[in-house]
Parts: sequence; structure tokens; C-alpha cells
Amino acid sequence: MDIDVLGALAVRQDGRSITPTAPKPRQVLALLALHADQVVPVTALIEELWAGEPPRSARTTLQTYVLQLRSLIAAALKHGAQEGEERTAKDVLVTLPGGYRLDSGGGSSDVREFDRLAGLGYRAMDAGDHPRASRQLREALALWSGPAFADVHGGAQLDMEIKRLEESRLCALDQRIEADLRLGRHRELLAELTVLVSRYRTHENLHGQFMLALHRSGRRGEALNVYQRLRGTLVRELGLEPSAGLRRLQRSILMAGPESAAPAPETPREPLVRVS
Repeated sequence: MDIDVLGALAVRQDGRSITPTAPKPRQVLALLALHADQVVPVTALIEELWAGEPPRSARTTLQTYVLQLRSLIAAALKHGAQEGEERTAKDVLVTLPGGYRLDSGGGSSDVREFDRLAGLGYRAMDAGDHPRASRQLREALALWSGPAFADVHGGAQLDMEIKRLEESRLCALDQRIEADLRLGRHRELLAELTVLVSRYRTHENLHGQFMLALHRSGRRGEALNVYQRLRGTLVRELGLEPSAGLRRLQRSILMAGPESAAPAPETPREPLVRVS
């Protein structure tokens, strides 16, 4: 079974799609696919589908959705069956005490591959191997074709998982940009960072990286303007001042000569400071 969730949901058994079009069965498959090879409790599936207000028939209705998924799995198994194989839909979507498990059969999962590649990238960063870190993290991020579960109407459980995955993606992106900065690719990063700081208007690390890239490209004034815009947004929208580390970065750029492209301190990661 091949599972893709970093973008549109796509689950294939023996190369054949088993992704339903109806919204509720699609939610069930999405949660099972994300946690493939693990038991997903019935309570979690009910919470996902009905957000704390399940009908009396919730368990029966959930069983109906499972049967619909098994029907799609059975068709895929029949289509791709090899002589002597006797695997059934119940072997793929397994009923267990208290929940269900989707058995991937050792197939691919874009989330697992993302985690593997990102982990290699983080370890390379820790070891100071910035070329390898940039390469591994770039490969990890290339697995994303859009927001996670982009075509699934998520409930409470999926929304929580989507936020977690987005944080993981942002962490990998942050580290990949950090690796590229250390490799002197500041000019190459300017266009990408321009888009990112517009999208994530209060994300300190991205703004700090943009300031560094601008400063090292000889655009000191623009780097300082980025700080002022971020500070205005933080104060106005969140009642927060930039972190101490980002303030140090600003002072470092201020103290540098207008023509200087000397490295400034690394992008800070301290907590924000609330305005009194």
C-alpha cells in the first residue's frame, strides 16, 4: 500500500486507488492512513467525524464507512492479486479490540519518508555538514505538494494532525534555509524568503533569516526595514516585542557599515517578549 497525505490524500493498494470520494469515509481513511500500521481507537474516529456530538448510531455508522473502505480494498486486491495470494480486505483494514488498523504491508508513506529525510538533515546540521543537510532537507520538503490533507474536510483529530505536520514542515524549512545561509547562498534565498515572510507575518526565524540574507547581499537598509515591519506586526497584532536574539541581530546590522556583508549572529530562537 502506498500512502500520500502531504498534499491531496492518495491511498493505493496494488497500484489501485482506494480513496473514497464521500467526505466521511474519506476522513476515516485519512486518519487510518496517517497512522498506518497502528491502532486508531474507535473513540478517535468518532471524535473526528462528529466533534463531540456523535449520534446514537455513531458506532454503527462508523462500521458502515469501514465496510465501504473494505469494498474498495477488496476490488484493488482482486485487481492486483497474484496466483496463490489469499489476502482479504479484512487483512488490510483490521478490526481490533477498541479500534482499527490499516496494514500498509510495508508500502510507502510520504510522511515516513519525510521524517526519515528530515532526520538525516538535522543530524547533518548537528555534525556541521551543511551541504548534506541542505540536500537532505530539500529532498524532504519536495515530498510536499500542498497543505497536508488538502482535499479532506478535517475534523478535530485531523486538524490537530495537520497543524503538527505543518510545524514539522516549517522546522525542516527553517533548517534548510539555515544550511543554505551557512553555505553562502544568501542571494539565492532572497526571492524565496520574500514570499515566506509575507505568508508567515509573525514568524521570527524566517524574518531573521531574511534580514541576514539581505544584509549579506549588501542591502542593509532593507534588512533593517524587515525588522521594523516585523516589530510593528508583533506589537500591533500580538502585543509582543521581538525576542532578545532578534534585537541583537538588528543591533549587529545597525553597527555594521552600509557596505559590510560580514556575517551577523545566527538567527535567534528565544521566546518573544510581551510588551508591558
